[in-house]
Amino acid sequence: MGLFKKSPEERAAIAELKAADAALHANQRREERAGIREETPEYLRLNATANEKAAKVSRWHGGTKRGR
Repeated sequence: MGLFKKSPEERAAIAELKAADAALHANQRREERAGIREETPEYLRLNATANEKAAKVSRWHGGTKRGR
């Protein structure tokens, strides 16, 4: 594979990360509009999911994974 080509697994992991981040940010906007300023169980669940997905994606593509 080339330097900038992603495997199907990498593309799937990136898509999952983007979906998890979108859900987390949508929840954040809803909670802000409702005046909620503390961490709710829903926020904690979505944040944990986003962190799990980020661990599978390289830092180059927005995740937290280092090396191979």
